[in-house]
Amino acid sequence: MQKILLAEDDPNLGELLKDYLELKGKYDVSLCQDGDEAIEQFKKEKYDLCILDVMMPKKDGFAVGKEIRKINETIPVIFATAKSMMEDKTRAFELGGDDYITKPFRVEELLLRINALLKRVSKEKDEDVSDKFEIGDYFFDYTSQIITFKGKQQKLSTKEAELLRLLCLKKNDVLTREEALVKIWHDDNYFTGRSMDVFLSKLRKYLKEDSNVEIVNVHGKGYKLLVS
Repeated sequence: MQKILLAEDDPNLGELLKDYLELKGKYDVSLCQDGDEAIEQFKKEKYDLCILDVMMPKKDGFAVGKEIRKINETIPVIFATAKSMMEDKTRAFELGGDDYITKPFRVEELLLRINALLKRVSKEKDEDVSDKFEIGDYFFDYTSQIITFKGKQQKLSTKEAELLRLLCLKKNDVLTREEALVKIWHDDNYFTGRSMDVFLSKLRKYLKEDSNVEIVNVHGKGYKLLVS
C-alpha cells in the first residue's frame, strides 16, 4: 500500500481527506496538523507522495516543501492553497512541487490528481528507461535524473528531467509548447504554461557553463535546445 503524508491544519478537513483517501484511494495516510510535525513525520517514515497545505502554523507548506526537497528530491509533492494568485502557483513549482490544487476543492479531484501523479511516477520506474544524452560538455542521464559537467553533478526534479529529455530528443529542432505541456503536465492552459517557464529558467541555469549549449525561445512555436 502506498503511503501519503498529508499536512493540513484544519482537523475536520484533514480527517475528511484522510478517511476518503484511505477508503476510496486505498492509501495509507499520515495526517499532520502543522509544519514542524510534517517534517518530523517525513523523516521517520518512507512516503510515496506528500500533500502540503500552504497556510499552516509553525512552518507553512512552502517551508515544509523546501525541507522535504532537501531530504528527497524526487518524491511527488502537491501543494494545497486557499489562494488563487499566480505568485503562489509559480512558487509551488519553483520549490519543486509537482502539482497544486486550490481550495475549496472536491476530494474527488484531489484523488484523481494523486492517482495520475503516482501512476506517472510508477510508470517511469517500471519502464527500463536508459535514455542518456550528451549535451555539449554535459552528460544527462534521464534514468537517474542527473546532469554531469566536468565531474560535478546536478540532480533534477522529475519535471525538470522530463522537460530536458524532450528537448534532447528534439535537439536543434523545435519542441512545441503544446507538446511539452500535454506530455508532462497533461494540460496546456495558461497557468501550466507559466509554471513550465519556471522549469525552463532552471534548466538554462544548469546548462550555462557551456557556451555551445543554449535553450532558446522560438516565437509563436516553442523552444529549441541548440548544441553547436
